[in-house]
Amino acid sequence: MRTAESITNIKAIFKRELSGYFGSPIAYVFIIIFLLLLGFFTFNIGMFFENNIADLKGFFDWHPWVFMFLIPAVAMRLWSEDRRLGTIELILTLPMTVMEAILGKFFAAWCFIGICLLLTFPMIFTVLYLGDPDLGASACAYVGSFMLAGAFLSVGIMTSSMTRSQVISFILSVVICLFFILAGYPPVLDVLYGWAPIWLVNLVSELSFLNHFYSIERGVVDIRDFLYYFSVMIFFLFVTGVIIQNRRTS
Repeated sequence: MRTAESITNIKAIFKRELSGYFGSPIAYVFIIIFLLLLGFFTFNIGMFFENNIADLKGFFDWHPWVFMFLIPAVAMRLWSEDRRLGTIELILTLPMTVMEAILGKFFAAWCFIGICLLLTFPMIFTVLYLGDPDLGASACAYVGSFMLAGAFLSVGIMTSSMTRSQVISFILSVVICLFFILAGYPPVLDVLYGWAPIWLVNLVSELSFLNHFYSIERGVVDIRDFLYYFSVMIFFLFVTGVIIQNRRTS
């Protein structure tokens, strides 16, 4: 019975949050900016047509960097807005657990980002028109991008629970996400190789969002990459729960 009730509570929060996105122009502005940025980086900066290669690697390689700024912008209001307006106290008095409320908000935001990713489907038709791409690798890259977005989002929802200021939440989230990106960035690893022991370099590399994303992007389905992303999401959602629970009991 409790499981069914939990699912009902999560669905209620999910519907409320998702409808809130599309009930304002913010969602549509975000989608337009998301698509324009990916298009600009892919075609203008990445020189998509000049490379004469009919695949989507140049398209997906920009996702971590676009996500690093846009996903914190989506996540910064998830709890900060409730804290600022005082509605967090109302949510916490509802007959549901803190984690149910967190999961409802998280899944709604993750679904919204998934919709944004789906709207990039014209890229598939572009490469199909230009050549014979590996659609299996492209499908894996989309899945990897979705998992990467979930990891970024879990960081953002944690920072959003820490403060009522959306600006502070955004900045904290970008900084943390930047750390997880740079941990696997080749120039950073090259610097570490110069003085750090190899086990430490490998540990830092394994913590990076980039390495696991690039592995999936290549079409390599390794359960360890998915376990990594799920572990990151579970960890940051758990920390979010601890933060909100402490506020609830204080």
